[in-house]
Amino acid sequence: MTQSNTYIGLDVGERRIGIARGDTGVKIAVGLETIQVDGHEVERLKQIIDLERPLAIVIGRPRNQSGETTGQTRAVELFSERLTRLGVPIVFQDESLTSVLAEQQLQCSGKPYTRGDIDARAACLILTDFLETHS
Repeated sequence: MTQSNTYIGLDVGERRIGIARGDTGVKIAVGLETIQVDGHEVERLKQIIDLERPLAIVIGRPRNQSGETTGQTRAVELFSERLTRLGVPIVFQDESLTSVLAEQQLQCSGKPYTRGDIDARAACLILTDFLETHS
């Protein structure tokens, strides 16, 4: 069996989690989906992990514009602790301004988009940044 070169990227928010998939060969991530934070998000992520078999889960780590941690940083860290039971290594990637950039990219496409689309695109940006610097 060949080793996976896949990574899963997450943009974790209070209401939604954007999910992306990328691999070390292409170094570009694609959005998979956005899931609601409803108490079942870890179970849904387990399904994705079981299907994709990633080397690691890359989670966007929020910080303010001064680079300091925020309340959302702690919320993301607590969520990541819940993911440790999935048995996949977890790494953090700076997510500074990814949601802003994601929305700008979607606006430029000229097509309608939702808040969930922004979250999935932000997950792509987080994962692409990771792939470009770590593989």
